[in-house]
Amino acid sequence: MKLIPLITAIVVSLGLYFLVIQRETLFAFARGEDPVQPSATEAEKENGDSAMAEPADQAEQLAENRVGVVALHSQAQVFDSAVILRGMTQAVRQVDVRSETSSIVISAPLRKGQRVKTGDVLCKLDPGTRPAALVEAQARLTEARAKMPESEARLDEARAKLGEAKINLTAAQKLSEGGYASETRLAASKADERSAVAGVASAMGGLETSRAGIETAIAAVGAARKELSRLTIQAPFDGLLESDTAELGSLVLPGDLCATVIQLDTIKVVGFVPETQVDRIAVGSMARAELATGRQVQGKVTFVSRSADQATRTFEVEISVANPDLAIRDGQTADIAISAEGAKAHKLPQSALTLNNEGQLGVRVVREDLTAGFNAVELLRDEADGIWVGGLPETADVIVIGQDFVISGVALAPTYKEAAQ
Repeated sequence: MKLIPLITAIVVSLGLYFLVIQRETLFAFARGEDPVQPSATEAEKENGDSAMAEPADQAEQLAENRVGVVALHSQAQVFDSAVILRGMTQAVRQVDVRSETSSIVISAPLRKGQRVKTGDVLCKLDPGTRPAALVEAQARLTEARAKMPESEARLDEARAKLGEAKINLTAAQKLSEGGYASETRLAASKADERSAVAGVASAMGGLETSRAGIETAIAAVGAARKELSRLTIQAPFDGLLESDTAELGSLVLPGDLCATVIQLDTIKVVGFVPETQVDRIAVGSMARAELATGRQVQGKVTFVSRSADQATRTFEVEISVANPDLAIRDGQTADIAISAEGAKAHKLPQSALTLNNEGQLGVRVVREDLTAGFNAVELLRDEADGIWVGGLPETADVIVIGQDFVISGVALAPTYKEAAQ
């Protein structure tokens, strides 16, 4: 009884096989025809279609293996390769005005922050006995000058006596030669002549002493007047008081501070440039600076040091900036950019930078054969909207999206965008 279902299943399976798989052969057998064979033309067609399909499949497979990236058509631009420094502002002049003498301050103090003009009195000191010392020096000068005529008269008298002594000596010599005068008289005449010469020398010495006395008296008068002038301490230039002046009633000694005056109508921005870039800066170059407050100012380079700092091997650079409203203060931090000779560079997004296997900084580029390449670059300047780099050719297709997922030689399917996008 179990054999019949098995036979039935076999028959049904054969029937389904011929109806589904060998349908064309079954129909041909039923019609009394030969089984269907593919014609030679159809076989060739099928072979040709297979041969054509293989390259298409390969091309499709190659396209599927390319990595999609976004690249930027970058063109080199003229770049103002400014020298970037960090520095600070300084007053163009700052002076500690100090006392040259000792005395008591008798003027009311001026408070810091006040504007002063050239010649304004900062500190006035008690004169004490200095006026009397000046009067005494002037009196001695008058006395010395009064002695001058007396000294000159003595010199004239001495010269007259010398002339008389010479005449007497000449007469005595002639009388002695004729036998009319004794040797004693001749000797006396010679003694008188020598005494007269000594008298002239003494009178000339007295005259020089009188002249020296006059010069000494004049110097004493000058010193007394100078000492009086030191009692009034004045502002050396227009500026601002950075400190209070000396307090009323305080004792100041030589060298003690009266006040500190600074000039800010012109201010200096001072920075230090490395020795590798100092030759790119020249006196007269335009420069700009951005202060910590965000204010931007412009000026010219007025000084480039010829001697390097021994500790840092950098050179000092000074930039003069107009400050008529005194808004820029002394000691503010500043980022300085000094214009230098221009060069060509590429401006790229900061995200375009990457590293190669050796850790070298650069960018990935699309080569002509649509494969990835690597170019090392030099950072020139960092700005808010991008970075300036050197080391690339005049034109370059720089990968800006997907550069971290490819290496050199990888096939690419790039999508391009322009620099303005």
